[in-house]
Amino acid sequence: MSNYFYPEGGLPPQTQILSDRAVVKEAYTVIPKGVLRDIVTSNLPGWTNTRSWILARPIAGFATTFSQLIVEVGPGGGSAKPEPEAGVEGVIFLTKGALALTLDGEIHQLGEGGYAYLAAGAQWSVANESGEIASFQWIRKAYEPLEGYTAKSFVTRDQDVEPRPMPGTDGAWATTRFVDPDDLSHDMHVNIVTFKPGASIPFAETHVMEHGLFVLEGKAVYRLNDDWVEVEAGDFMWLRAFCPQACYAGGPGNFRYLLYKDVNRQIRLT
Repeated sequence: MSNYFYPEGGLPPQTQILSDRAVVKEAYTVIPKGVLRDIVTSNLPGWTNTRSWILARPIAGFATTFSQLIVEVGPGGGSAKPEPEAGVEGVIFLTKGALALTLDGEIHQLGEGGYAYLAAGAQWSVANESGEIASFQWIRKAYEPLEGYTAKSFVTRDQDVEPRPMPGTDGAWATTRFVDPDDLSHDMHVNIVTFKPGASIPFAETHVMEHGLFVLEGKAVYRLNDDWVEVEAGDFMWLRAFCPQACYAGGPGNFRYLLYKDVNRQIRLT
């Protein structure tokens, strides 16, 4: 069972120095876990006993295709209508606690590692019926319809999906794919990437997909454009399209992150 990172908020002591790893550049942004404090949370309309950390949103010089939030739901909290926009799809991934997800009339009990793809227009709600805090990642994207294809909602778990090893890596680098990459009904993938200690991406990936990466566990040194940056569980990285990227996993345990990317659509020019 994985130990997924979730923020606990709070504030650092007055004795803490200000130096940190937070950086915003044209090609990438790193939001370290130490930034996820009480004073940067937002309340979400239509939610009760809930707060959120907004990691990414479409603004000039930052994310262009998606938003990503960490949502913390206290006991008895939740929302009867979480998604306010009919054309928006989403993924929620539970990192702490338990939530009851009602999706198109069916109730699903999500535990840690629970994953739900919520198709645009789906009717869904969430409730924390336990006595403990629940925390989840929520990724949202405006769905691009494609004639002849319809993305359908589904619920699964990290623990139930076998990671697929990358060719020639002997399983040292693997990806948990929650949808078939060849299924054109999906215009975004939210996967989990796992590196064993010492494993690497052995070339600088440079591609059209925009990325949001939330480190679930472990640590690594990540190549972002022309910089090497240390990252660890709880850190978030945004990578613009075509930002060169690679990494070395530092150990002693696995390095795992939740990865967003936009896929499977023609480039719009008009």
